[in-house]
Amino acid sequence: MNGRRWAGWLGLLAFAIGSVAIPGPFAVARETMRERIRDRLAERMGGDKAPKVPGSETIAYGRDPLQSLDIWRAKGAGGAAPLVVFVHGGGWKRGDKDNATGRFKAVHYPGQGYAFASINYRLVPAATVEEQASDVAYAVKALIDRAGSLGVDRRRIVLMGHSAGAHLVALVGTDEHYLRGAGLSFADIAGVIPIDGAAYDVAAQMQEGPPIMRKTYAQAFGSDPARQNALSPTRQAAAPNARAFLLLYVQRADGVRQAKALGDALEKGGTRVEHGSFPGEGLKGHAEINRSLGDPAYPATATVDDWLRRLFAR
Repeated sequence: MNGRRWAGWLGLLAFAIGSVAIPGPFAVARETMRERIRDRLAERMGGDKAPKVPGSETIAYGRDPLQSLDIWRAKGAGGAAPLVVFVHGGGWKRGDKDNATGRFKAVHYPGQGYAFASINYRLVPAATVEEQASDVAYAVKALIDRAGSLGVDRRRIVLMGHSAGAHLVALVGTDEHYLRGAGLSFADIAGVIPIDGAAYDVAAQMQEGPPIMRKTYAQAFGSDPARQNALSPTRQAAAPNARAFLLLYVQRADGVRQAKALGDALEKGGTRVEHGSFPGEGLKGHAEINRSLGDPAYPATATVDDWLRRLFAR
């Protein structure tokens, strides 16, 4: 069965299950089934199980098997090249660099003269979100430590992440203690590109976001308001921060609301912020912006290319 037929079938089934009135004793089972269907649909629409782009080198940055990354060197770079580091999504509990990076990024960015890396990180519930943010920082440290042999300019590194990965790169870009734990600082990050995240203010999203995601948020962030605040990039955006952000999003109400609030908080903290708003609604749009970024025909690609060009020229 091809991806479109899978997406259509799962979408209809999710609608049917969500529309049926089920007695109280079965309500939990219904919500669990709806979440599983949503996860399957997200994987089918966002995973894009294309063959892995050849030519990468795999680096372990920790002892856990998930603490690894792939890096593709820049094409035609005359010297040390800027680096884009991608962090996949998956609700903090799933996803993998091999099936959630999208098919275009590892071709497009090296073709633009940038090295491109995609990382794995430990997953909830075996790891905490705090440990995931630490993994992002240690992955960057591993790349910086090898900058000379990889042909990377350690002064020009951008973090990019989609969905849960957008939250993680925004958190690392607003709370410096994750970088400091790896022996780094905001000076090591030229910019951050969160892609269609919706948990920049955790408490607000748990209250106002889609009910179908509440179990995922509760599993990732728990019920302690102090911890939720500490894991909210919007609440951590007072200066200092990474010096530049490009916030990308499609037309999901919660994603737009959360991105604009994060942008406002960052600007108040003195951070340079730009926004990129693109067509697309619901889960389909959320998956499409990740799957198609790097495709020259997709509008967000030119926006990111222009931002990176200006950022790396400074």
